[in-house]
Amino acid sequence: MKNSWIVVLGLTLFLSRTVFGQAQPQPLNVVFFLVDDLGWTDVGCFGSTFYETPNIDRLAAEGMRFLDAYAACQVCSPTRAAIQTGKWPQRTAITDYIGAPQPAGWNRNTRLLPAAYETALPLAEITLAELVKRRNYATFFAGKWHLGPEGFWPENQGYDINMGGIDRGGPYGGNKYFSPYGNPRLPDGPPGEHLPDRLARETAKFIEEHKDQPFLAFLSFYSVHTPLMAREDLRQKYEEKRRRLGLEAKFGREGPRDVRLVQEHAVYAGMVEAMDQAVGKVLQKIDELGLRDRTVVFFTSDNGGLSTSEGWPTSNLPLRAGKGWIYEGGVRVPLIVRWPGVVPPGTVSRVPVCSVDFFPTIGDLAGAPWNDIPVDGQSLVPLLKGKPFPEDRPLFWHYPHYGNQGGAPSAAVRKGPWKLIHWYEDDSWELYDVVADIGETQNLAQKHPERVAELRQLLETWLKDVGARFPTANPNYDPNKPDGRIAVRPQ
Repeated sequence: MKNSWIVVLGLTLFLSRTVFGQAQPQPLNVVFFLVDDLGWTDVGCFGSTFYETPNIDRLAAEGMRFLDAYAACQVCSPTRAAIQTGKWPQRTAITDYIGAPQPAGWNRNTRLLPAAYETALPLAEITLAELVKRRNYATFFAGKWHLGPEGFWPENQGYDINMGGIDRGGPYGGNKYFSPYGNPRLPDGPPGEHLPDRLARETAKFIEEHKDQPFLAFLSFYSVHTPLMAREDLRQKYEEKRRRLGLEAKFGREGPRDVRLVQEHAVYAGMVEAMDQAVGKVLQKIDELGLRDRTVVFFTSDNGGLSTSEGWPTSNLPLRAGKGWIYEGGVRVPLIVRWPGVVPPGTVSRVPVCSVDFFPTIGDLAGAPWNDIPVDGQSLVPLLKGKPFPEDRPLFWHYPHYGNQGGAPSAAVRKGPWKLIHWYEDDSWELYDVVADIGETQNLAQKHPERVAELRQLLETWLKDVGARFPTANPNYDPNKPDGRIAVRPQ
C-alpha cells in the first residue's frame, strides 16, 4: 500500500509538470527599469556620443531596441499611471504631474486655464503588481512612484516591498541623491551613499531572495530628474571629457524657451552613467543567479529629456523640443526588451509602441489573465516573437496643461508615419511625417488637408471615448503682460 501511494504521488508530480508529455516552462521573471526624464538619445545605443552607458548598450545588443517607442505623456505621473494600468492617462484623469497647480490656484499669465486633474491613482485600478499576483508572483518596487499621497503608495497597489516610492516627484528630502535621504520608505544608508546604487542593491537583494519563485522587480529610478547632482568622480570625468572633445554649450529656440542643442552637461552625464552602473549591478545579479534565460528585462523612460528648462541639462536632437512638449523630443523615449531565447540579439524595431502596452505584455509573459480588465494597450509578445503586429494603429496624447518646460495645452495622434498636433491656445493644427522628418521641421497641414481631416476625426473620437478634460479661457489673462510660458535661462 505504501509503495502504491509513492507511485501515485510521483505520477501526480510528473503530470503537474507536463502536458501531453512536454515539460511545462518555468514562469518568466520580469525586471522593469524605468528612468525618469531620460531622453531618446541619452544612451549610447540610441546615439549619444558624450554620455557613457555600457551596460544599457550591452542590454540592447542582447535584445530588441525600439526606435519608435513613446511615453503616454510628456511629463511623468500620467505615463507612470499608464504603465501601471495599461490605460490612457485620460481614463484615470491623471493628466499632469501630481503636484502641479490646479486651475483654482492658477496664477500664471496664460491664455487658458489648465484642466483639473486627479491627484492619486485610484486603489480600484488593477496595477501591474496586482495583475501578476494572479499567478502568485513576488512583487517589488524601488524608487520614484509619484502617483498619490500616502495610502496610495506601492504597498497599497499590490507591491509586496516598497523601497523609496512616495508622493514626491524627485529626491527632495535630506541630502537628495545622497544619504541621508529623508525618505519615509527608504531607510538611510551610510552618509554619502548614492541613491541609484542603493536602489540597485535593494533590487538585487530582492531578486536573490526570490530566485526560486516568479517575481516582478520594478526599479523606477529617481535619476536623471532634477536636482542636477552627480558623484564628484563622475562630474570630473565628464568635465575633462568635455574639454578634451572641445564641446561648448549651444542653444536654439523653441517657442518661448531656449533649447539645448549639444550634449555636454558634465553633471547630467555623471547622473546618466551612475544610472547605467546601477542597471549593470542588477543585470549582473540576474546572471550570477542563473536567471537570465527566464527573466525578461524592460528598459525605458517616462518622458523625453529635459532640454528647455530647469538647468537645460540635455539635448534631444535630432528630435524637436523635450520634456513637457508634445513634439517628439517630449514623448519619444528609448525602449529595450531582452528576452533570451525568443528575441534575437541586436534586433531593431520601427513599430510604434507606447507605455500602455506594458501592462498586457507583462500579463502575457506572466501567464496572468487580463481579458477581464479594460486596457488600451496591446501585448507586444507577438512583436517580440517576430509575429505580425499592427504597425499603423493610432497612438494618442492629450495634455490640457502648461508644463514647467514651456509647452502649452495640446493633443496629438500618430498613425503610420503621420503625426497631427492640435494646439488649444489658438486652435491651430500641425501635420508632420515623422518618418521622413523626425525633427518635425516641415508642417504639412496646408499641403495635406485630407490627411488632417482623417487624423482630426480619429483624435476627436478618441478624446470623447476617454472622457478627456479640456482647458478653458483664462478670465485673468492680460496680453499686455509677459507671457506665463517664458523662462530665462541662467547665464
